[in-house]
Amino acid sequence: MAPLRFSANVSWLFPELPGVPERLYAAGRAGFEAAEVAWPYAESPQALASAARAAGLQLVLINTPRGDHEKGEMGLGAVPGRQAAFREGLEQAVLYAKALGCPRIHLMAGRVPRGADREAVKSEMETVFVENLRHAAEVLAQENLVGLLEPINTRITDPQYFLDTPQQAAAILQKVRRPSLQLQMDIFHWQIMDGNLTGNIREFLPIVGHVQVAQVPDRGEPGSSGELDFTYLFQLLEDEGYQGFVGCEYRPRGDTVEGLSWLRSYWDRRGHPRTGQ
Repeated sequence: MAPLRFSANVSWLFPELPGVPERLYAAGRAGFEAAEVAWPYAESPQALASAARAAGLQLVLINTPRGDHEKGEMGLGAVPGRQAAFREGLEQAVLYAKALGCPRIHLMAGRVPRGADREAVKSEMETVFVENLRHAAEVLAQENLVGLLEPINTRITDPQYFLDTPQQAAAILQKVRRPSLQLQMDIFHWQIMDGNLTGNIREFLPIVGHVQVAQVPDRGEPGSSGELDFTYLFQLLEDEGYQGFVGCEYRPRGDTVEGLSWLRSYWDRRGHPRTGQ
């Protein structure tokens, strides 16, 4: 069984550093070979690509734009009346992905509109999402890119987010039926919403294109105290044959590099060569 491959989410890690390029350099020095950036759009794609190359990193994931942040938008894929803005954002994301050599884009579903009842708008939002995903799938397939759907928990992180369970996301993927779309499994969100991680990982891993990790409930390092046994979970992913990246999307409790002791221990156990110390 091949060891897992980890990517540094530099939107979360190295918060002591001011910008994405500096965080990319730090990730490379820490031994990572891959990185992900939630929203790279404050920097030019050329500058980010240059920084990633200098750090020896492959960029493996970005998100579509969040929309109007001042209005509380967090993605537009399922938001009624924002279809044109979603498609514009998709074009921007594809431009960045191509320039960065990044093969995956998280297609953010977005939030239930303010003041709306979730159950009352669920059907309309799903219809919008399915239509937007079919469009996105065609665009992504032409560029040899993959789109990802990520459920985000509505119990702690974002009560208004539309897509909140793996079951809901898998059902939507089944309706869209496009090979260029896959599921993004953030173990933090899945544990909070449903638990049953062993069963859910085994059930949904065949359609998973990317994994992210953080401890529950505080969203700290996998090595920190919490509900989850990551030694078991990493072994489960290996045993099930997962070949993608595992994104480190967590909130460091202190110095990021010191907090990577859990990852260095994993690398040591698996005999994994790395450049960092």
